[in-house]
Amino acid sequence: MIRYAKLNLAIDVKPLQEEIKRLNAEWLPHYQVKHYEGEWEVLALRAPGGNTQSPYAELREGETFYDTELMQHCPGIKKTLDLFKCEKLAVRLLNLKKDAVIKEHTDKDLCFEKGEVRMHIPVCTNPQVEFFVDNMQMKMREGECWYVNVNLPHRLGNQGDADRIHLVLDCSVNDWIKALFNDPENEISILTEAELWLRNKEEKLNIIHSLRLQNTETSLEMADSIENKLNGFIKESETKKNEGLIA
Repeated sequence: MIRYAKLNLAIDVKPLQEEIKRLNAEWLPHYQVKHYEGEWEVLALRAPGGNTQSPYAELREGETFYDTELMQHCPGIKKTLDLFKCEKLAVRLLNLKKDAVIKEHTDKDLCFEKGEVRMHIPVCTNPQVEFFVDNMQMKMREGECWYVNVNLPHRLGNQGDADRIHLVLDCSVNDWIKALFNDPENEISILTEAELWLRNKEEKLNIIHSLRLQNTETSLEMADSIENKLNGFIKESETKKNEGLIA
């Protein structure tokens, strides 16, 4: 599973910065109010029904994503979006103000492996912005393009004096996205199978217990297989800890 990736796709953000300065629009407070402290604002460029007052990343029944009227005033952003040869879902500008903090949370099923990716393009940022995914820090710079697996726990904060504005787009995975992710020039952080099993240790133990309760030849074989694999990962992790390879 991919934790995050700096993708080999450079963006000229100077026109975007000037475009945002000229944009006469009302920034809305982000709707996920329980997830943050301070000021976190959003402008919807592509939203359910094309409504600028609906800056949501999810659709309700019968809705479709359309460009909002703001997109008409953002030719630079539209040109940037045209670089992505895939279906675009929600497209937003997200502004994390000075001293604002986004608490650790997850966005269910929003990851490459489940067919949808969230891309971050830092348009305005500063070195005091801290972004952590799965407890690993990402150093995002202006003009870079990053994939973030928000299905994993993530948190961030802006301790700098300047606004942190990202162009954030959600895209459906297609062949173009797969090719982009397979570029050897990407910098990718991978969550290994062992890490996935160990973080879901209790779930695996419950499965083993349920299989043993069934007490059939097949279920017992499955329980043994899962238990052996889990114990192998546990032993491997303990060995690495003893050798100082992991904390």
